[in-house]
Amino acid sequence: MRIFGGIAKIAVSDADLLSAHAAGDRHAFSTLLSRHYDHLWQVARRTSYSQEDAADALQEALLSVHRMAGTFREDAAVRSWLHTIVVNACLDRIRRNKVRPTVPLFDDDVEDPHHQHSHLTDVEIALDIESALFALPPDQRAAVVAVDVEGYPVREAARRLGVPEGTVKSRCARGRGKLAVLLADLRDGGNRT
Repeated sequence: MRIFGGIAKIAVSDADLLSAHAAGDRHAFSTLLSRHYDHLWQVARRTSYSQEDAADALQEALLSVHRMAGTFREDAAVRSWLHTIVVNACLDRIRRNKVRPTVPLFDDDVEDPHHQHSHLTDVEIALDIESALFALPPDQRAAVVAVDVEGYPVREAARRLGVPEGTVKSRCARGRGKLAVLLADLRDGGNRT
């Protein structure tokens, strides 16, 4: 049994692990990350343009968490705090990037042509939706992803994004309106070919 700051590992909360890390416990941070890494990776992946951007943003976010552990105030859950730092790191990366990378249409190792057609159709739809999402301003995209993709209630999305509930609602409404127009344009453009 490992001890973190005098507390047995079995009974250690996320806040206790963060405090233990800030106090110098060299195992506390890795234990905390093992609890939340999968969720944080999914957040980064959904908020970033590419898997590479997601990985870079997540790494930047985790470095920030590692350094800022001592500044954590217990007015929010550690998971929410981590989520917010990851989203902000992704949005910062989006703002810094000026060129969007290309996305491969399909995997070369698809065997069945019927499966390839079905897979290709799914990929085209996903790319249309992704393209429309990335056309949104980052703040609207973050709100739409939090509420409509990740399924958070507006109150929780507002808390995670660090903005008032009304701001999340208005960003979602503006973002959904733009998405409807963009997706209609993409659909109409596809019918003309």
